[in-house]
Amino acid sequence: MVKYPDRLRKLIELLQELPGIGARSAERMALHVVQAHETYAKELSECLLQARMSIGFCEICGAFTESQPCDICNDSSRQQNVVCVVEKPTDVLTIEKANIFKGKYHVLNGVLSPLDGIQPEDIRIPELEERVKKEAVNEIIFALGTDTQSEATIDYIVKRLATYGVQFSKLARGLPAKFRLDYADELTIASALENRKPIR
Repeated sequence: MVKYPDRLRKLIELLQELPGIGARSAERMALHVVQAHETYAKELSECLLQARMSIGFCEICGAFTESQPCDICNDSSRQQNVVCVVEKPTDVLTIEKANIFKGKYHVLNGVLSPLDGIQPEDIRIPELEERVKKEAVNEIIFALGTDTQSEATIDYIVKRLATYGVQFSKLARGLPAKFRLDYADELTIASALENRKPIR
């Protein structure tokens, strides 16, 4: 068994916690950093710290941002009355890569799961209702997963907002079971949005 210096071992362990990074990849990355020029290592560490300290969540939509509100919410050229509802801030980035949706977003920060104690007030459903009231939203597109919890969340929101005259739709069918946005490519997302199905 290889005996790493303590700080190198710790660096490998931390890198291995990143999504999709196994032991071998973490080792290669750590060795690259410790052998790189000191300037690079310093810039990398400063960038990591600054990103963690400066990037937060938009007070309106919940997406990642460095300013309030975020660039998307602040963009008057986007459709103001169409809102795409997603589960996580990373889902906003995924849909934006497809370069087809030109409306606004609303991040729920989760889906309903009574067995886990996650109720409507625990995720950003009340905030969505407030936006519907104030922003004259006339269409909500659900870009959630295809699992039971996501479907239950959609059903609940549709019923809760039924009196506001909003048109509801969700991504086109044909997506795989337990579909997640962060595992889909841009073409799949673009097609699912273009062919979205109305919810009656």
